Amino acid sequence: MISWTLAAGLAGGLGLFLLGISMLTDGLRVAAGPALERILAAATRTRWHALGSGVLMAAVVQSSTAIIVAAIGFINAGLLGLGPAIWVLFGSSLGSTMTAWMVALAGPALDVEAFALPLIGLGVALRLAGRDPLRRELGGAIVGFGLLLLGIGMLREAFGDLAARVSLPQGEGPAAVAAQVAAGALITILVQASSGTTAIAITAAQGGLLTAQSAAAVMIGASLGTTLTAVLAAIGATPNAQRAASAHVAFNLAAASVALGLLPWLLDAIGQLRGTLGLAPDAARQLAAFHTSFKLLGVALMWPLSRPLTRWLRRRFRAREEDEAQPRHLDETVLAVPSLAIDAFAQEVVRIGHVANRLARAAVAGAEPRALQRDQAIAAALVSAAETFVERVNRGGMSDRDSERLAAVLRILRYYETVLEQSLLMSPLALPSVHGKQLAEIHAALTREADRLLALCDPAGAPAAAAAVDDALGALERVYQALKAGLLDSGATGSARLTEMDDALRRYSALRRATQQAVKAWRRLVSVRPLPSPAPSGARDAPDSA
Repeated sequence: MISWTLAAGLAGGLGLFLLGISMLTDGLRVAAGPALERILAAATRTRWHALGSGVLMAAVVQSSTAIIVAAIGFINAGLLGLGPAIWVLFGSSLGSTMTAWMVALAGPALDVEAFALPLIGLGVALRLAGRDPLRRELGGAIVGFGLLLLGIGMLREAFGDLAARVSLPQGEGPAAVAAQVAAGALITILVQASSGTTAIAITAAQGGLLTAQSAAAVMIGASLGTTLTAVLAAIGATPNAQRAASAHVAFNLAAASVALGLLPWLLDAIGQLRGTLGLAPDAARQLAAFHTSFKLLGVALMWPLSRPLTRWLRRRFRAREEDEAQPRHLDETVLAVPSLAIDAFAQEVVRIGHVANRLARAAVAGAEPRALQRDQAIAAALVSAAETFVERVNRGGMSDRDSERLAAVLRILRYYETVLEQSLLMSPLALPSVHGKQLAEIHAALTREADRLLALCDPAGAPAAAAAVDDALGALERVYQALKAGLLDSGATGSARLTEMDDALRRYSALRRATQQAVKAWRRLVSVRPLPSPAPSGARDAPDSA
């Protein structure tokens, strides 16, 4: 039977340990946050830099979660590629093994309270006396470190008493190891900290409650338990966050699988190495070395797999704009055949035209510039890819007819670029604040006619008759001239401010030019080749940036 005092000691020790980790993490993250970001941004040029950066930051902050959050923030902001970010995550997992060494080094011969209590006193003094926010946060980090040590001491004492009273299932068979791994994963899920489970396993082994192999199995389970936290955090998150979480899961699964397969041999090798070096047997330090070893094995295993993993992750968890921004027809295999390359180029221009017309229709509907940023980014990526593709086309074997077709498609691309530019200039499309009912009705008619015309000229839509396009263009021009006359009249009579009138005229002029360019592109595209059918939804892989 476990006494209330013993249960309170276990709960209090674990609570102090986790509170200490939290305070240490928060204090260092706030005190050195900008420095942490600068280091990560500058230290991920190669996978070695990224790995070392993750190790260092996790060892200092004592929380791989903080590094994961920082890395996800950087890749979402476009400051850190997915490949370097993956190695930062792997490094943070390796750096988190410092917790095991801290627990192991605080062995039975070490008076933890002799270090913990003075640290807590110093930290509290800094928090109370320091007006500088940096000093206050540093004081909080010192208090956290002291509480962490104090929690380790309480856990060590509690497990020492528990070893004499409770006999946990032991064994080295597959079923026993599976149960120990499951226990480690469950504890980690419950306390939401693998460092807490690591501390429990090592202190339990120190107290004789677990054998070294059983404690090692619990630590492997703790590594697996962190994957559930990553999966839950990625639900409903951005694609980059889901990719980073998936990389974290893959690393921990790989490392845990290797560690389980080599569990008895790896522990024996570490014990023999200690004997060769003349070091006394110590279960805690043997477990800390095992923890570091199996994380290093995970890094070694993922080293040749990182590029395939990065490419696979790029094809998963894609947002619509990411998928749509990838060229679908610009295949390098057709570059040597100009006629085929021009066909592929024309197909991609159709996609660009569809995005341009969609953006223009959104601007006509009154969308704010911020709402247009997604389609603008998609179109910019496609235009850049198309231009790069054309630069690589083999012009040496190009016939006169192919040269003419290429020039025509390039002109169509420029028309669509103008549509994009004018769409941004017209947004937001609205009348001046003071206007009459008649102008409001003309404004509504203009936007209605513009939307109809852009829908007819959508190159990815159903083919439209030339007569229908001409009719819509003529109707738009008539309404535009009526609205322009009404705005000029309102400015002359003083019913609208001149600055507002001028701004509105510029926006309506941009609308008119955007629709005109869309019509020109549509007409030339029809003359170059029959309108292609809409492209399939699949996208090509993005280049590997690992």
